[in-house]
Amino acid sequence: MPSSADLSHTNTYNRLLLLVAGLGGLLYGVDVGIIGGALPYLEATSGLNASQLSIIVAAVLLGSVISTLFAGLLADWLGRKPLMVISGAIFVLSIPVIALSHGFAPLFFGRLLQGVSGGLVGIVVPLYLAECLSAQDRGKGTGAFQWLLTLGVFSAAVIGIYYSYRVAAITASISPAALLGVKDQAWRRIFWMSMPPGILFVGGSLFVAESPRWLFRRGRKQLALSALLRSRSTEQATLELEEMEQTSLSAENKSFAKSGIKDSLLRRKYVLPFLLACVILFCNTATGINSIIGYNTDILLQSGLSDLYAHWGYVLFTFTNFLMTIVGMTLVDRKGRKFLFILGTSGIIVCLLFVGALFLRTEKNRVDVRGAIQATVGPEQNLLLHFDQADAQRLLPASALSGGGFQVDRLSMTVIYTYGGFTAATRAMRSGDAGEAPVAIDRQSSLPSSKVEAFFRNPLVDLNAARTAPLTIEHAYIGPVPDAVHGWLVALGLYGFVAFYALGPGVCVWLALSELMPTRIRSNGMSIALVINQMVSTTLAAIFLPVVGKYGYSMMFFLFCGFTVIYLCTAAFFLPETKGKTLEEIEAYFEAA
Repeated sequence: MPSSADLSHTNTYNRLLLLVAGLGGLLYGVDVGIIGGALPYLEATSGLNASQLSIIVAAVLLGSVISTLFAGLLADWLGRKPLMVISGAIFVLSIPVIALSHGFAPLFFGRLLQGVSGGLVGIVVPLYLAECLSAQDRGKGTGAFQWLLTLGVFSAAVIGIYYSYRVAAITASISPAALLGVKDQAWRRIFWMSMPPGILFVGGSLFVAESPRWLFRRGRKQLALSALLRSRSTEQATLELEEMEQTSLSAENKSFAKSGIKDSLLRRKYVLPFLLACVILFCNTATGINSIIGYNTDILLQSGLSDLYAHWGYVLFTFTNFLMTIVGMTLVDRKGRKFLFILGTSGIIVCLLFVGALFLRTEKNRVDVRGAIQATVGPEQNLLLHFDQADAQRLLPASALSGGGFQVDRLSMTVIYTYGGFTAATRAMRSGDAGEAPVAIDRQSSLPSSKVEAFFRNPLVDLNAARTAPLTIEHAYIGPVPDAVHGWLVALGLYGFVAFYALGPGVCVWLALSELMPTRIRSNGMSIALVINQMVSTTLAAIFLPVVGKYGYSMMFFLFCGFTVIYLCTAAFFLPETKGKTLEEIEAYFEAA
């Protein structure tokens, strides 16, 4: 029997592990959520078009793709602990780069650094927890990561609402030009206030031991045992070390029997869990969770809420996420992963259909004023667009103003345009908003900067021809901004969406990623699966505003719903239950399958 002193020591260390995991989640959550509160002010003051703003939002996800590609290799080469320290340091560095930036390029670079940090954290922290915590604590540990991740998103929303109140308090007392400066400072200060989680994570990572399984694979058995003893009793630590030795010996014997074939992702016993993890990670982000978090305030503004209430709606959204994650944490080791996956994805489907139907009802009333906007294009093929109440009266046909139910102070306009086949869209301009910079449409910001970028944007279009092509307005949609009742109905649908997400996929996805992969390929397998996840997330974030501008929000929500149906089928028919099983037992299950 372990002594009370030993139990106290292991409990203290386990709490430290959970704290560091939580700080990693907090950092990741701030990484994802900080743009939600800052985006409306960035839109209003930066002069960037919708494509550029989408890229700024997606840059974090692109950075995650880049770092995730190498995270597994780095985790195997450097070790789990050093990589956690490095990932936190990169996040801290990214904040001044963003907050001091002027123009698209430095802002993009800073957000890219944030994404690199997030990609490393998303791999190394769940990997570290899976290898350090015992089977009965693994769900709790990964839950702590997700729980503080949602706290990070919530904290970012609270920072956003604070600055929303500051902006609202002075809107009526200063000129539009001065208000523009206040909004510019607001988004910069929002980013400055996100630095402390990175500093705390770096500090916490310095006080934990290296992963015992990483040490064991490096032949450092005594150090691996010492690391196990910090979080387990002597009996438990000895037993797990024996399991590692048996698993390693078994793998070596089978490899020898098969003429020295190396363990790789192409081995039969690895294919099923690897593919399953990839599908789950693909579908998890294809629910739209990152896009809905990143664009939440914009969605609520377009649904009919005021600026202040939209920020409050975002705070409630993130608080729901945080609260339901706590519920999911209490259930994950009692009800199991599979049950929560099925429950969560089923609820997500219903909520996405509800929100999509609400937007479809209002978006079908949009009026296309393409001809009127095209007529304003000058010989230089550039445009500087304003949209206030006078512009709305000038652009809309009389029939829309008299019988269409349009109120000139509650309208939004989005322009979709092209230079020689390279299509872009403006941000949504609202007729009732003061203190917004005009939207500039020009060739330099609209065309790709290189042939490589041009290939990815549209491989069928000649970039050289586009550099001399005229500006063509494809659509210029003006539509009513719905009333506040509609806005709160949309908000309720989004709260239901995030509640079901947090209860199921939010808590379980990191467990599925770390538990399904066999030990010998876990780090690289997790990297590949998470690269797929981040590529999907990057793509969705990059196309969000252009697709919304052309087809409306309803199209995006119905697209997210379709992917979630695939998610539900995968969880219901292919995912095994891993509750209460050691990593070695899970590996044995797939080997026998």
